[in-house]
Amino acid sequence: MKDTNEELKLNLQSFGFSKKETIVYVALLELGKGTVRQISSKAGINRTTSYDILGSLSNKGLVSVSGKEPKSEYAVEAPQAITAYLKRVVEQNAERIKKSEEIIPELELLHAKQNRPRIRFYEGKEGLERVYEDTLTSSESIRAYATIDDMHKALPNYFPEYYKRRAGKNISIRAIVPETPAGRERKTHDIEEKREIAFVPSDKYYFSPEINIYDDKVMIASWREKLGIIIESHEIADAMKKVYELAWAEAKRLDKELSK
Repeated sequence: MKDTNEELKLNLQSFGFSKKETIVYVALLELGKGTVRQISSKAGINRTTSYDILGSLSNKGLVSVSGKEPKSEYAVEAPQAITAYLKRVVEQNAERIKKSEEIIPELELLHAKQNRPRIRFYEGKEGLERVYEDTLTSSESIRAYATIDDMHKALPNYFPEYYKRRAGKNISIRAIVPETPAGRERKTHDIEEKREIAFVPSDKYYFSPEINIYDDKVMIASWREKLGIIIESHEIADAMKKVYELAWAEAKRLDKELSK
């Protein structure tokens, strides 16, 4: 009988009833009816907990209660009540599914608003410094298109200290750089500044704005317009990283040719 009861309890739990609900329900099945004291004694569960569980079983339609406390008596309903309860659950869930489908468009709209790209603009010398300060939050190696000449002309006293701080945070960088004397001089510091430069011909590939790609961000520093932009978007940053890897492979090839 004990093994049969245990199997019955496991089956009831598979229907979504809690372990204590199955214990109390089976105890009441064996009693037929009884007070909380009798039921809790049979189930081996304290009276306070038994009150809560009997209330839950009553709400599910598996147990009925008559009389007033402290003389209330609980009676188990016919076992078919379990099937009736489960059918009600299915119907309620079907209704919930229908309602969820109805509000999906509204939820998607809210989700899209939260996940749309975030764009920040900064102007002037202080703005350019602010976008560079953000790169120091990177959790990965930075991918960059950079022109050393324009960088150092725009912020002459900023970059020497910036390079040290970036290296101190152990943030490395790969940079595609137009080959110029200033670029060549900077490359001599690659090791201590945790940087790898790949040179490209400056007569063909000279570009002024710097672009840094890191984490979910794309930073653009426009030296001529004195404008800093940070675009925060996983999708855009991921696409830019893929494009950069294509450019890096070609830049490395061009760098080898220039070295010759």
